[in-house]
Amino acid sequence: MPRPRTRDAARVIVLDENDRVLLLRYDDDGGVFWAVPGGALEPDETHAAAAARELREELGLDEVSIGPQVALRSAIHTLFGEQVAQVEQYFITRVRAQQVRPERATQADNIREWRWWGLGELARTGQTVYPVGLAGLISAYLTEGTLAKPIRLPG
Repeated sequence: MPRPRTRDAARVIVLDENDRVLLLRYDDDGGVFWAVPGGALEPDETHAAAAARELREELGLDEVSIGPQVALRSAIHTLFGEQVAQVEQYFITRVRAQQVRPERATQADNIREWRWWGLGELARTGQTVYPVGLAGLISAYLTEGTLAKPIRLPG
């Protein structure tokens, strides 16, 4: 069986002024799930540059300051019918909620809904949310600040 190709990606945990996190709902490959914005790197693009580009494309956010990398995750999943080994770096950014302008998104990428979630709601939901452990990661960031080393999230 051939080894899946590696796909490097950048993801952004977008927090607003009330410590809510913005999640995007996808109906993809037969499943419904919520995830933070982000996507694959383009050739010769850094993870931070990809993170900023993805926020422009998916949320209509211009001139956002990408914060520190707080986590990383590796997982094998199906993307457009192909198995890929996705390697993701997670960054944090802060915005005012009204800055998010989905109507200005240039690449909606199967996004069905944009929604702000409080940490309590996120921790209690029965819906599928990626990455697994997102509520704990955000909570740790809010109480401890940026850790010396990014946290490895489960695949």
